[in-house]
Amino acid sequence: MAVAACGGAGNSAAKATTTKAPVSTVSVSTSASTTTSTTAHRHHLALCPLTGAPVPLADKAAKRAAVAVKVENLGQARPQWGLDAADIVFEEPVEGGVTRFIAVFECQQAGRIEPVRSARLVDAQILEPFGKVLFAFSGGIQPVMDEVGSPGSLLEDVGAQTAGQAYWRDPTRIAPHNLATSTSLLYEAAAARGYPQTPPRPYFAYGPNPAGGKPVTAVHVGYPLDITTWTWSPAEHLWLRSYACPPGEQEGCTPADNGPAMLGNGQQISAADVVVLHVRMYPTPYLEDDNGAHEYELTLTGSGPAWVFRDGEELAGRWTRPRLGVPARFVEPDGTEIPLAPGRAWEELVPYRDRVTVTGATAP
Repeated sequence: MAVAACGGAGNSAAKATTTKAPVSTVSVSTSASTTTSTTAHRHHLALCPLTGAPVPLADKAAKRAAVAVKVENLGQARPQWGLDAADIVFEEPVEGGVTRFIAVFECQQAGRIEPVRSARLVDAQILEPFGKVLFAFSGGIQPVMDEVGSPGSLLEDVGAQTAGQAYWRDPTRIAPHNLATSTSLLYEAAAARGYPQTPPRPYFAYGPNPAGGKPVTAVHVGYPLDITTWTWSPAEHLWLRSYACPPGEQEGCTPADNGPAMLGNGQQISAADVVVLHVRMYPTPYLEDDNGAHEYELTLTGSGPAWVFRDGEELAGRWTRPRLGVPARFVEPDGTEIPLAPGRAWEELVPYRDRVTVTGATAP
């Protein structure tokens, strides 16, 4: 299996101090926050720009830049830490049938995010709609490092090679699956480099659940290494993540590859919304490692099939993204926009080769 190795990092322990700026009590009224901003105005609540939900009571003064962290998803990387504090998580396919996460934090802080791994070229395309974003990662091939460090890059480098003091090694795990960081250390590293603390623009549109959704109990994404399933929990009003080894791949399957997707703190990975986009994946000329695996890119502009899963229902339609500077929007066949439910969203970028199926309704 072709996986790029993590770079080195310091061994400093996580600190708990972060500079915070005042936050206004009303969000800007945009297509991504119209419904929830009206509620905020009425009740004088501050809203998280990346979730559409009220700012947590424990962090009412939060208003800061978004920080995007590359997190590994091999069996050796599980259980991960920190994903329960992310506002948005993107799951991207990489070489060898592997997927990686980009966990984006702004409204909540995470005292431990693990394991941090290397960057890919497609990361900049996924993150461009946020504007300037702090980017935490552990190395990458030279074309990726050139992209991150280019004069026009929107990725503010707080990676392990640049800000090693913001990372430490977990002694209970084997390298390279043991590099950890925290949001407080990353914000300290950003402040030391003079990066601006500009809050991100809203990414998704939020609003009431549209009529016409189909009740579903689960959605299954057939990635090559494991089948990822999101099951609706009416009691928690959340989608809960689990894994299953593909048929014929049971040999070598471990408990981490076959069962609930747990975090290091004992919580199961969950989301208020699961958004699935079918996208085109193609190899680049760049070798990712010594095994000869090429890095992949994704076509993230144009349109394609999409499914929005929220409130125990499936809304099928299409994603549209005319340019990289704006996020994808989700529309029903008649062109009506599909809003998300306020809360953590998980966006699955799924190659056309991999099937998306549901239990309880039929995906197109």
